[in-house]
Amino acid sequence: MSTQYVYMEKNKDVATVYFNRPEKRNGLNYEMWVAIAELMDECEQDKAVKVVVFRGVDETAFSAGADISEFKTLRYTAVGADKYNRATLIAEEKIMRLSKPTIAMIQGFCVGGGCEIAVACDFRFSDPNGKFGITPAKLGLVYNLPGTKNVVDLVGPAKAKDILYTGRLLEAEEAFRIGLIDRIYPAEEIVEKTYEYAALICKNAQFAVRGSKYIIGKVLEGETEDTPEIAKLVLDSFETEDYREGVAAFLEKRRPAFKYS
Repeated sequence: MSTQYVYMEKNKDVATVYFNRPEKRNGLNYEMWVAIAELMDECEQDKAVKVVVFRGVDETAFSAGADISEFKTLRYTAVGADKYNRATLIAEEKIMRLSKPTIAMIQGFCVGGGCEIAVACDFRFSDPNGKFGITPAKLGLVYNLPGTKNVVDLVGPAKAKDILYTGRLLEAEEAFRIGLIDRIYPAEEIVEKTYEYAALICKNAQFAVRGSKYIIGKVLEGETEDTPEIAKLVLDSFETEDYREGVAAFLEKRRPAFKYS
């Protein structure tokens, strides 16, 4: 499902989800969260998609957070807020659980719900103008557990407390220094560099890429030993056509041509 405010374009192996409310710095409303969840379902089911990139429609903002007008409408009561919160949790969970790698390409503001989406992704690339913050303390709200865990996993508990307790904005350099983002690219290069990185992932064996993502997710959930599912995943990789192609290419000293999707 695409809307006028959230839509997706596919180019070969890469799907791009655009936030399209530049006049509101891509402020996220309820319908946008619902659309994001449905687009993740589409990406999961589409075998041609290997990587998903999230970005703003232009360089002004990734997303500055929630659409504040809904604080006086849908989110003004506990019942409405619960409906909204469920939509955000579902979307966030689908981004995190997507079997395919995700990249947040950040230009400008990445605040509140925007930062929530970014930290749910596998990677966060920013230009020097990126500004980051999670601001529920300034609204009298409590941030959800999955979003909080993502921040703690990235920067550690002390820095997560700093971000959440103060609600302050971090410039790109500080965000990079503490591990909230992975790379800073010049503003004129970030689009090219982001899609070059996506293409690098797409060239590899996707069973291996997705298997690695699954196992890393289990590590972050606290697993310390192989489960039967993980053991099966490891052994199944030896039965794939891509494994045979990878071995052949190595022995023949050529670049592998993986086919799995």
